[in-house]
Amino acid sequence: MAKESKLYLLTGFLGAGKTTFLTNVLEDLTDKKVAVIMNEFGKVGIDGDIIQKDGMELVELNRGSIFCSCLELSFVSALVEMADREMEYVFVESSGLADPSNIGEFLEAVKVAKGDIYDYRGAICIVDGVNFLDQIEDIETVERQLKFCHLVILSKVDLIDKEKLNRVKEKIKAINPKVDIVESINGQIDYNFLEMDLLEDDWFGVEDTTNTPENRPKTLILTYEGKVTKEKLSQFIDTIKDDCYRVKGFFQLEDGWNQVDVVGKRIDYRLTDKGEEKSQLVIISKIGPQIIRPIFNTWEEIVGEKMVLR
Repeated sequence: MAKESKLYLLTGFLGAGKTTFLTNVLEDLTDKKVAVIMNEFGKVGIDGDIIQKDGMELVELNRGSIFCSCLELSFVSALVEMADREMEYVFVESSGLADPSNIGEFLEAVKVAKGDIYDYRGAICIVDGVNFLDQIEDIETVERQLKFCHLVILSKVDLIDKEKLNRVKEKIKAINPKVDIVESINGQIDYNFLEMDLLEDDWFGVEDTTNTPENRPKTLILTYEGKVTKEKLSQFIDTIKDDCYRVKGFFQLEDGWNQVDVVGKRIDYRLTDKGEEKSQLVIISKIGPQIIRPIFNTWEEIVGEKMVLR
């Protein structure tokens, strides 16, 4: 009989640092057979291009949340198919907008289809130390992710002061009193959670997810052929970002190809050797399709050259 794969769920709001965290975990497991099931809301996966490990199996599930009925069959099928590859570890990185409160239903469906093939080790929630207190006020998903997790990794603690750090921890404990909180700087932590029993105090059951096909956010892809300056791209993003949950992608700028990452008010650029045919930004809208006209108008005003939005 095949050995059970250790299964971890990775949650956390958009831009909290899930992919950075996962990249570092994979470096810690270089001698293990590891698979990643990656879920993004956009039609094009960006983070799958960032995660790289020799021999790693990667499955990308896009166009929605894996906990929504719109991707339910795809998610269960991916878990079942991955079981046949006899991985030692399987990490599921859910979309930042995913509400994982019905994860138990999916695990039960896999068990019915295939038997006890997974040793579910729990949900790890990455919390953005910089933006969390703003997010928790107006985004229900952030609270749901916290409520249904077994370990909190508090990221970006080097970017906040002690007083804010304490307020963030107090708020986390108010939502999930039993959860352990581990501080992280740039995705780096002590990975001894792999040896811990995170489910020792599994105090909640299964609830219906808030993710439905009806409330799925509008995701757009901006494609551009050619170069722009960092100044112009920053000006464009600055103008639209308040109406976006997230903006990310790869863009050709004057200094070469850059990985672009926008979380809250912050725009990060990182040089990359990953050359693309065209520059692309994935834009997840807070205001639905109403963002389309402002994107076109702002691009025309600042860049003034043809781009494609779909």
